[in-house]
Amino acid sequence: MTTPGTVTANAGDIIALVARIFSSLGVNEAGARTVAEALVEADREGLASHGVMLTDMYVDRIRSGSVSPTATGTIVSDQGVAMVMDAENGLGQITGDKAIAHAIDRARTLGAGIVAVRNGFHFGAARRFALKAADAGCVGIVMCNTRPLMPAPGGAEPVVGNNPLAIAFPTASDAPIVLDMATSEAAMGKIRMAAKSGKQIPESWAVDAEGRETNDPEAAIAGMLLPSGGPKGFGLAFVMDLMAGLLSGGGYGATVSPLYGDPAKPYNCAHLFMAIDATHFGDAGAMQQAAAAAGDKLRAGRKAPGVDRLYAPGEREWQRARDNADIVTITDTVAAMLAGIARTLDIEPALIAPLEQSKN
Repeated sequence: MTTPGTVTANAGDIIALVARIFSSLGVNEAGARTVAEALVEADREGLASHGVMLTDMYVDRIRSGSVSPTATGTIVSDQGVAMVMDAENGLGQITGDKAIAHAIDRARTLGAGIVAVRNGFHFGAARRFALKAADAGCVGIVMCNTRPLMPAPGGAEPVVGNNPLAIAFPTASDAPIVLDMATSEAAMGKIRMAAKSGKQIPESWAVDAEGRETNDPEAAIAGMLLPSGGPKGFGLAFVMDLMAGLLSGGGYGATVSPLYGDPAKPYNCAHLFMAIDATHFGDAGAMQQAAAAAGDKLRAGRKAPGVDRLYAPGEREWQRARDNADIVTITDTVAAMLAGIARTLDIEPALIAPLEQSKN
C-alpha cells in the first residue's frame, strides 16, 4: 500500500523517464540509461538521498554549463597500476563506470589497479562502483571528496567534506559484503531529503552556522555536518580528501565547490577507484567462501533484546532492493519535479503518465 505523500511506480517506467530527460539534454542514450539506472537503483535500495531526487540538480547544472552532457572521461596519465583520468566535468555515474572498469582491468593483469579522477562530478552511491569490482572478483575501494562541510574537532568553520568511502569484498554468498559510509554522522543528501519533506533531523547530525546543535534541516544545510565518531571520523575524511585530490591533481578542501551552489561553476571534486584482484593473493574461490562464511556467522550471532535480525555490511540495502523488486517509491514532491522537468523538455506524456497515475 502506498504511503500518503508518496508515489509508487514501476522501476522501468521511472528509468525510461529519467533516461529520456538526460538524453533530451544531450547525453547519449547509453549514458543517459546508465545515470537513470544508477539513480533508480539507489531508490530501490532505500538510499533516496542518492536517487532520482538528484535529477533537478543534475539538469540545472547541465543547462548552466558546469556539467558536460557529452564528457565520458579521458585518461591523462597511465603508469600501469596507477592511472589518472580527467572526468572533464561529465556525469559521475558515466565517468565512474569507466574508471572502475580500468581499475578492474589493471587488477586482473597486475594485481591492483588505481584510478584517480579529477574534474569530477557527483557520482551517486559509492557502493555501486565497489560492488562492480567485487562482482569481478576484486576487492573494490572507492572514495570521493566534497566541499568542506565539517569542522575540525573544536573548530568553528567547515574545513573538510563528509567524504564517502565504499569497500566491497567478493563473496560466494548472494548477499554482498560492502561498507558504504559518509564520514559525517549523516549524509547531506539525507538532510536535503528531510528539508524537502518538511521533517526534522536528529540533533546529532549537524550544527547551525554558529555551531549550535539543530534539528532544523534548513539550518543544518546552512551550517555544518558533524563527523561520525568525532575526531576519528574527521581524521578519516581529512586523509581521504588528500588521497583523492592530490593523487588526481584535482580539487580538495575549499577548491571543491558546493554541489548545490552556483550551477554554472564546476563542482571540481576528485574520485579514487581501486580494485585488488584476489587471485593474485591466493585461492580466490576459498576467499569468497570464507567471506560468505564470515557473513553467515555474523547473521547467526546472538541478538540483543528486541532485535529480530543481524545484517552483514551493505546487506540491508541489498535486501531492500530485493523486497522492492521492480517497484520504486518516491515522494510526490520528487514525482512532481520529474514530471515538471519532462514537460519543459516536451517529453511525450506517455512517459510521464505512470507518475501521474500512481499518485494517491
